[in-house]
Amino acid sequence: MEPTSVANAGEALFRPVRAGNAFEETVERLLQAIRLGVVGAGERLPSERELAERLGVSRVTLREAIRALSDAGYVESRRGRYGGTFVHDTLPGPPEPDGKVDAVGLEDALCLRYVLETGAAEMAAARSLSPADRRHLTGTLAEAASADLDDYRRKDSRLHLAIAEVTASGSLTTAMADARTRVNQLLDRIPLLPPNLEHSNAQHEAIVDAILAGDAPAARQAMAEHIEGTASLLRAFLA
Repeated sequence: MEPTSVANAGEALFRPVRAGNAFEETVERLLQAIRLGVVGAGERLPSERELAERLGVSRVTLREAIRALSDAGYVESRRGRYGGTFVHDTLPGPPEPDGKVDAVGLEDALCLRYVLETGAAEMAAARSLSPADRRHLTGTLAEAASADLDDYRRKDSRLHLAIAEVTASGSLTTAMADARTRVNQLLDRIPLLPPNLEHSNAQHEAIVDAILAGDAPAARQAMAEHIEGTASLLRAFLA
């Protein structure tokens, strides 16, 4: 299955916001890009002009959103020839959980994730991947495997988004980013367990290997097993 262009996650996240809540949605989109690792620690956000055009907001609204994220400790602005808005090397921790997780909402998030991510793995494996696609997958896989505990969730999210990106479906990448944000809010409520991370990394490798081999059924099955393991932990801690 051709074509071979990547559906860039940045393009999927930095899409036009709705006019009624321009400031709030701009903050949400920027924060989503940072938390999912689309713009990594120490990296620069696109220019104000580019972001304003892509989000469909005024420069004033964009600057207010950036200022809010700066005050919250997510970004910093630098002046000069190589200036711009940069993501902090160390991000604030997740907010304290607010009340008990709704069981229906938990199952809804897990169901959506299962459908999207198994489908994305299958479709990625069914495509004729370009060398750039393959480097993208192996690069994000290596970053997730070497991530420390503090940065694991972001690197893990970035790998899963990369799988959606190489399907070349912008709509799927957008949906995956939204679904992953929901799941991460749940994952932030449970501890990171080193044995689970080792298992997760091994599963990541199996998923990427199947995609690179063009084995769509194996990619779907490997992703299903991976997601079911995470779902089991979430249900154990939160249900």
